[in-house]
Amino acid sequence: MTKIIVDAFGGDNAPLEVIKGCERAVRELGVRIVLTGSETIIKKCAADNGINMNGIEIVHTDDVFDIHEEPKEIIKSGKNSSMGLGLQLLADGKGDAFVSAGSTGALVMGATFIVKRIKGIKRVAPSPVMPADKGSFILVDAGANTECRPEMLMQFAVMGSAYMEKVLGVKSPKVALLNIGAEETKGRELEIEAYKMLSESKLNFAGNIEARDLPKGEVQVVVTDGFTGNIVLKLYEGMGSFFAKKMKWIFSGAGKLGALFSLDKIKKFRKQMDYKEVGGSALLGVKKPVIKAHGSSDATAFFNAVRQAKKCAEGGVTQAIADYVAASSDTDKGAE
Repeated sequence: MTKIIVDAFGGDNAPLEVIKGCERAVRELGVRIVLTGSETIIKKCAADNGINMNGIEIVHTDDVFDIHEEPKEIIKSGKNSSMGLGLQLLADGKGDAFVSAGSTGALVMGATFIVKRIKGIKRVAPSPVMPADKGSFILVDAGANTECRPEMLMQFAVMGSAYMEKVLGVKSPKVALLNIGAEETKGRELEIEAYKMLSESKLNFAGNIEARDLPKGEVQVVVTDGFTGNIVLKLYEGMGSFFAKKMKWIFSGAGKLGALFSLDKIKKFRKQMDYKEVGGSALLGVKKPVIKAHGSSDATAFFNAVRQAKKCAEGGVTQAIADYVAASSDTDKGAE
């Protein structure tokens, strides 16, 4: 049975929403849960809210990593925090994946230096799955690595492809390089050189893509540096909120009958744009699956983050990335 370690005190709504989401995951997904954090507080919260703790284990620590702390402190003073302890348990083989809604910077730092990177991978990359007209796409990198080299973007493409295939079941996902134009000569030296590498790879490379074409969903993996990727992510989130408000405004004046006829479509659209339905961002490049849940996650979001972690663990994403990197290294040696 898959065992998922969850930081009980990460996020704005911890620990209640974390516990509720985990209880549902035990019931519906057939997983075992390990919660890290204060045993006293967790048990009291569960008792006060009538939450069944069967299938949920608690590993105690009183410390919580403050979101305002320097991320590097997770490997120093934050080792005994609920996040630090959870990462260490994962590294020690006490679970198959880890979920936290705590500090993104600290989680990336901890995943890199506690769980450690897959051999040959240069950088860990937060990689959210984004909604689009035709399904969805994974954005790699969404904010961790603001300065990149071409070979890093190549690895981002490999990791994103492995995730889409192993977790979301997309066979031979199309990969695109985010750029300011479709021509292969467009962009900075980073994009020009990355384009050459991707063109020569065995990936299903579809060329450059402009930001305006992302919502079409014609590709399933979008590769860029973390600076650009984070801007895309924040704009996407902002536009999602903007559309939701505008739709509410439009249908508030359409009358009950008009709104009734459109209700199903509205619900489907809102669900498609809702981050809670995905769960979180996978930190690709780590030896074991680590999922970063949204800071404001509720029980539904935590449930989906656990489901995402389960799929990553059972789908063999990390092994698929490791195999590809190893094969690429062997090919490079043979060419020398």
